[in-house]
Amino acid sequence: MESRKAEILHCDVFRYFGQYKIGLFKYLIMPRQVKYFILFRKYQTVSNKYLKCLYKIQAKLLGRKIQMDIPLETKIGRGIVMYHEGQVAIHPDATIGKNVTISPGLVVGHSPRGKTKGVPTIGDNVWLGQNVAVVGKITVGKNVLIAPNSFVNVNIPDNSIVFGNPCVIKKSLNATDGYIKNKV
Repeated sequence: MESRKAEILHCDVFRYFGQYKIGLFKYLIMPRQVKYFILFRKYQTVSNKYLKCLYKIQAKLLGRKIQMDIPLETKIGRGIVMYHEGQVAIHPDATIGKNVTISPGLVVGHSPRGKTKGVPTIGDNVWLGQNVAVVGKITVGKNVLIAPNSFVNVNIPDNSIVFGNPCVIKKSLNATDGYIKNKV
């Protein structure tokens, strides 16, 4: 069980650096958003209540500093990566798959009414561009690229490229080729 917990953490590091283990120097110069996800994973995997409290405080402080509002209870698959620091907000009830790349300005949010009332589920191997909003009880399929400045409030099928507001969906078998790096 302990090795599985460590594996998830190492997968996030691998997505950013391209290697599972990093040295002290890389750790010291590691971008703050990567440190945030390390604290996020440690909080989710540790059973000691004092360490859990410590990781929560550290993550909250760092999250405020770098404008990342990702509740520590959010279900996120292994291999999440954010290459550039910036504001991100993800609803605590949202579900995000593995090998997902997020960008600054991302909002994964709740729709309070209508036929899409609820929160999104995002599949595996999804690339979310800058200033993207994904809202409502929708499903974003596997192998999907959502272009910058898109507003998504409809279901997105697997193997698609999405762009615009309202969103336009184009089928593409190689939608994320070259975008999702260092898959786990």
